[in-house]
Amino acid sequence: MKVLIKSARIIQPEKKSPVGKMDILIENGIIKKIGKSIKVDSKTKVIESGNLSVSPGWFDMKVNFRDPGEEIKEDLESGSRAAAAGGFTGVLVMPSTNPPIQNKSDIEYIIKRSQLSPVDIYPAGALSKDMAGKDITEMFDMTKAGALAFTDDKHPVADSGLMLRALQYAKNSDSLIITFATDEGIVGKGMVNEGVHSTIAGFKGSPSLAEEIGVSRDIKLADYAESKVHFSCVSTSDAIKLIKSAKKSGRAVSCDVAAHNLILDDSNIISYNTNFKVNPPLRSSADVIALRKAVKDGFIDVICSDHSPQDSESKNTEFDFASYGISGIETVYSSINTVLGFEKEPELLVRLLSSNPRKILGLPVPEIKEGEKANITLFDNSIKWTLSESDMMSKSSNSPFIGQEFKGKVIGVVNNSKLILVKDLATAKSA
Repeated sequence: MKVLIKSARIIQPEKKSPVGKMDILIENGIIKKIGKSIKVDSKTKVIESGNLSVSPGWFDMKVNFRDPGEEIKEDLESGSRAAAAGGFTGVLVMPSTNPPIQNKSDIEYIIKRSQLSPVDIYPAGALSKDMAGKDITEMFDMTKAGALAFTDDKHPVADSGLMLRALQYAKNSDSLIITFATDEGIVGKGMVNEGVHSTIAGFKGSPSLAEEIGVSRDIKLADYAESKVHFSCVSTSDAIKLIKSAKKSGRAVSCDVAAHNLILDDSNIISYNTNFKVNPPLRSSADVIALRKAVKDGFIDVICSDHSPQDSESKNTEFDFASYGISGIETVYSSINTVLGFEKEPELLVRLLSSNPRKILGLPVPEIKEGEKANITLFDNSIKWTLSESDMMSKSSNSPFIGQEFKGKVIGVVNNSKLILVKDLATAKSA
């Protein structure tokens, strides 16, 4: 593979970036040369775009690839294509499979099945057996096998003693607990945000109080255990206030927010479109504003996709019975750039999508430097485009953004000695 990325702005906040637009020559997966007007032969693949930027490859901290058990919705191969189309060169896959990823052999299965993928796929192990919240899994063995973190995904751990022991074990093995902090006793049968719009639509509401209580408890438990903890899919303004306060006091906490919770509010549920049924639910406009401010102020560490592909039968039904989730990995960048406008803050974008998630997970941050392995995302923040179902590389198309116009588009990724261009993925799909 010989590739020339032509006239691109290099954005890597962790290292000093060259001034102005540069050419990047990649040979056999290694960055051979960075400079102005690099000359190449006719056999070299040249990539150009009107306002091309490149950064260290992006990393998604929360994806569901449904493999094993629900491959009709997604599998490791289709999930990898979707991730590349979204600009991600690395992902952390959740253990919510069937059966769950909860022992050494399960971790090894994910790693072995994804060895040839252009996207680095890392497994998270289940925190409790069968994600039932009763008994801790064999965390030490899974860590040795390659698990980067432990979580019960969208199954909150109600037992405070169990969560405390998990945090203590994680500290001893230098691993990470990822918590979906909410109090299910308060949520009850609520499936949308409790408020004016849940009343109008006639749905049972889920109070934001449930999330705030969950976050407060887990901050206290992590403090007691002297362990780090990561809060996943934070969605309320008061939860952010708690995390902000914990950070300021020096506690080892971090958090992510799902892209769609930065874009959409609970007024969308009035349409009864099941693609707006997510967990945590779409919150009030005031919560969305608070989340956006927290992103800009640096109190949210990571933006994730919370990629949750569902087949048509799971979504094309009454709202009450529809499954939760958005197939969102392909629209993270375009959606947040359209609403938040990262043109003037590209370094913040790259921290949120590339360096921060890797630091939290203890992974090295790729560097765009001569002699380094090429792990690069290419994107253009000036391209306007409209998402159609045919654009999606995921097996599932449960996206509320179909028909939405975006500003900013992923051009492709380079990783593991492979070049993946979004336009080539689309061509292959239509062939």
